[in-house]
Amino acid sequence: MKVEAMECWIDDIKRIALIFPYDRNVITLIKQIEGRNWSVSQKCWHIPYRENYLAFLNEQFLGKLEFIESTSSQLIEKKPDFPTGYLKTLKLLGYSEPTIKTYQGHFQRFLNYFPKTKLEDITPDEIREYIIYLVETKKYSISSQNNSINAIRFYYSKVQYQEIEEFYLPRPHKAKTIPHILNEQEVSLILKNVCDLRDKCMIFLIYSAGLTPSEILYLKPEQIDSKNMKIFISSATGDKDRYVVLASKILNLLREYFLKYKPKEWLFEAFPGKQYSKRNLQKAFQTAVQKSGIAKPATLTILKNSFAVHPVG
Repeated sequence: MKVEAMECWIDDIKRIALIFPYDRNVITLIKQIEGRNWSVSQKCWHIPYRENYLAFLNEQFLGKLEFIESTSSQLIEKKPDFPTGYLKTLKLLGYSEPTIKTYQGHFQRFLNYFPKTKLEDITPDEIREYIIYLVETKKYSISSQNNSINAIRFYYSKVQYQEIEEFYLPRPHKAKTIPHILNEQEVSLILKNVCDLRDKCMIFLIYSAGLTPSEILYLKPEQIDSKNMKIFISSATGDKDRYVVLASKILNLLREYFLKYKPKEWLFEAFPGKQYSKRNLQKAFQTAVQKSGIAKPATLTILKNSFAVHPVG
């Protein structure tokens, strides 16, 4: 049985679509592929993207299936072209890697919303329609709404030198609420239930230094100043770089971590040279929260907020 394969974009993630007539035996074999999923909207199976995917699949299913490049003219959620000047301008203006990644993701989703419209033909009314879609359909948080607005406004104001009126890109009103925090006993209980040393270091850093998950994941070994007990944090634009205190407790953990993992480029890596993922960090934290039996809201952001009211030595 021949199976056609082609690159596609599903939910803003690059995947490989597998196209073939319905066949139970083929489906049984496809289900052996790790990370495979069925797309209801596209009516096809899709698997994680990898380089040389045809060679990989043909080797894995040698004698059972033959994978060939698709000749289908049907476009499966083809990703619109990203404007060349966007990333270049972000880098020229000194934006940090986390901010570039955030802006790029939000602006790509904006482009995906208008698959049949050229970027230069998108009207202000359509931009406003997209923001309403994020609020009413996607249920974006205020923070995510602002990130999306920033990403869109950056393109028009910094790349195209074209201002968009506030009416078309309105800022959401942020309600004033008292932030949730965890008490010291709850934090201690959560940390005790983090099994992996690498996860424990990251979670403890968020708590002891008041850092965001993104700031943690973009740390490099040279930013840890153990002599002066400080950590250097690079800001998005370089004009608000700062130092935060390095607690003695986390320094001991970091030394143990260094001996075990020996990080190369990033302080916390999934494997040498590859950044640890935010999703895995969040998953490790939530697993520890569940093991701790804490019923109140507990997220990495709430943990960061708790830093302001607890002395950490």
